[in-house]
Amino acid sequence: MHDEDEILNSPNETSERSGVSRRDFLKISGISVVPLVTRPRTLMAAGDEVPVYGPGKVPMEFDINGKNYKANLEPRVTLLDALRDQFELTGAKRVCDRGECGACTVLIDGKTIYACSVLAIEAQHKPIITVESLMHSGALHPVQQAFVDNDATQCGFCTPGFVVSCKAFLDRHPNPTPDEIRRGLSGNLCRCGTYAGIRKAIAQVAQKGA
Repeated sequence: MHDEDEILNSPNETSERSGVSRRDFLKISGISVVPLVTRPRTLMAAGDEVPVYGPGKVPMEFDINGKNYKANLEPRVTLLDALRDQFELTGAKRVCDRGECGACTVLIDGKTIYACSVLAIEAQHKPIITVESLMHSGALHPVQQAFVDNDATQCGFCTPGFVVSCKAFLDRHPNPTPDEIRRGLSGNLCRCGTYAGIRKAIAQVAQKGA
């Protein structure tokens, strides 16, 4: 059996022999490990090197409504969370948070996108349009005004997403048929059931533009 004093003193003796105390070892290992965790890495995917970021925050830059926005965000942050929590652009709503209801619809490169289903890091350097940019000089966008005129809102949670989707739809189909309207807005849901008013709003804008 080992002598009790020998057992109690062995850690200190080991430290003296190595020249590094336990506390110093932890400090050194902490300094050496952190850069390995936070430094961007690459991995092979489909034959290409793909950068891997995180898990810590990384600098990001966005083009939103014609303005430049910068922030340090974790790679897991969605575009919706960045818009609402970081940049205080709260028009896009978080409702289902599953890419099903369309309440968080924005435009990226002119295409309707669910902001809850896109990582912020993937949306960098692409033109992003949110509902906040549609009103100019205090005047509502024609789609927004048509929603008011046709009582196409109730609780309002789905409205910003519908407005953005309707704007994008009318840009592509300035004179839509009723069937095109139904199919074109199938990606947005209204739990209050204001679909009749929304269809009338689209028809109103299409007639004025004709």
